[in-house]
Amino acid sequence: MKRSSLKPSNPAGGRLGRTENHEGKMKVEFRRKNFFEPLDEQERDIRDAIEKDELVPVPNEEESKEMLVRAARATIAKNKHISIRLSEKDLMRLRAKALELGMPYQTLIGSILHQYAEGKVKASF
Repeated sequence: MKRSSLKPSNPAGGRLGRTENHEGKMKVEFRRKNFFEPLDEQERDIRDAIEKDELVPVPNEEESKEMLVRAARATIAKNKHISIRLSEKDLMRLRAKALELGMPYQTLIGSILHQYAEGKVKASF
């Protein structure tokens, strides 16, 4: 029976090599010249800030993290298309309000419904 001569796949095109660290353990490292190049302008700014030790910790790290997680979840939340029947008069009023606010009327309607669903707006029946 023949042994397989397949080599590990390396899609990035670099060389896999084994080096020994100071504790004598073997580790696999990826060596490739300019692996993270080319950097765009923002990435270069971040790299430069790190190298110059200009970055500072965020105050209230847990609170900031929670806020960013909520924002990310809200960003990826999927919207569902629905059809509703409105009186022509109500639709004209909503369109006029949206025009005053400088937003599409569908966005205004969605915002009103969202605020109601969140308990921020009360309906009177």
